[in-house]
Amino acid sequence: MATQAKGARRTAFRRETAEFDRGLGFFDAIYGFALTLLIANLDVPAPEDWRSVQALLSEGLGSQLLGFAISFIVIAVFWKVNYDLIGRFSGVNGRVIVWNLVTAGLIVFIPFTTQGMSNPETEALPLPNALYALNIALAILSQMGMYEAARRGGLVSEVLPPKALWAERLDSFAKVAVMLVSVPVAYLVDGQWAKYTWMTLIVVGPLTGVWSDRVVARERAAAEDSTTR
Repeated sequence: MATQAKGARRTAFRRETAEFDRGLGFFDAIYGFALTLLIANLDVPAPEDWRSVQALLSEGLGSQLLGFAISFIVIAVFWKVNYDLIGRFSGVNGRVIVWNLVTAGLIVFIPFTTQGMSNPETEALPLPNALYALNIALAILSQMGMYEAARRGGLVSEVLPPKALWAERLDSFAKVAVMLVSVPVAYLVDGQWAKYTWMTLIVVGPLTGVWSDRVVARERAAAEDSTTR
């Protein structure tokens, strides 16, 4: 059953309701659909290209497969983050749903931007790589917006201490910064160097993630300790 917060007209669907489960299933299906769409970016090789792996890769399939792999991992990570965030919600309201729809739209757009940055004829151009980077950066920001909407609506099960909340935000902002930095790199150097910039996330992501987790754990422990005194 839908419930209403005091003094508010916006309806919130609580976790134990069928509406909440339907919404979660809908968004899960969108992520699965986006993953499936990635296969459309792979051109079917000509029969003579199947002579060997080298022949296949020399016809541009290698860059397309790399783009497929990058975006498959990216979309899967977005789905996992979305799953974890919603797992922290006691319910959803209209604003949370709107933010989730914005995120879903950006996720579905990833196969399109993948086409530009992985096509052998355009993979080194600045525009396709810049669009891909902006696509990912905006998707991260929209997921942050969804969480903020839930937090301000009183729909987050655990209210984090301010320092822990900012640690999680900085973790996300670090990833956004890497993607945005790659945009001028694409135009000042070329699109391939923009991709090399993305690869720094292999290091930056785990480092900021571990740091954020430690701050959250420390602040939780401090908050629990203060309540038991």
